[in-house]
Amino acid sequence: MSWLAVFVLTLSVCAPASAARNVASDVRAIEQVVESFRTSLIHKDKAAYMALFFSDRPEDIGWQFVSEDARLKEIRTSKPDAIKARRIPSNNFVALIDEVVGTAEPREETFSNVKIDTDGDVASVSFDYAFLANGAKTNWGAEMWQLVRTEQGWKIFSVVYSMRDKRSDPAG
Repeated sequence: MSWLAVFVLTLSVCAPASAARNVASDVRAIEQVVESFRTSLIHKDKAAYMALFFSDRPEDIGWQFVSEDARLKEIRTSKPDAIKARRIPSNNFVALIDEVVGTAEPREETFSNVKIDTDGDVASVSFDYAFLANGAKTNWGAEMWQLVRTEQGWKIFSVVYSMRDKRSDPAG
């Protein structure tokens, strides 16, 4: 056996085992979470929406937006103490579905450029989003979720998103 063959064999035996990345069944299951999120808003289905999250308590789920610079500059004209990423306890995943359910007008979040990365136990999902109220785009940006696979399936553990709106780009 050549020294190269011994070296390769040694590396393969000593290399740590790694989980398969982006297995098709996991990716499909995560895509279903994204689709269920979207349709639960359209159908104002709070039970289906809440079932997507790791916990039903707002303090257990990370939920944070970051204002785009032009938007922040415009906000500061009336609120000089505004900051890019302020923790607002009332801005959480439960408040979103309660607002959607509490209005007769349609609400929808659209997704594009969806990217999923998973090892089968944890996952990240990133995409561009647009939030529509009564058919009009009210805000948009990039959104990223962290998910964990539980005995009940994939659950959203945290959400971060950038916020752009008419203050960011009057053309929208």
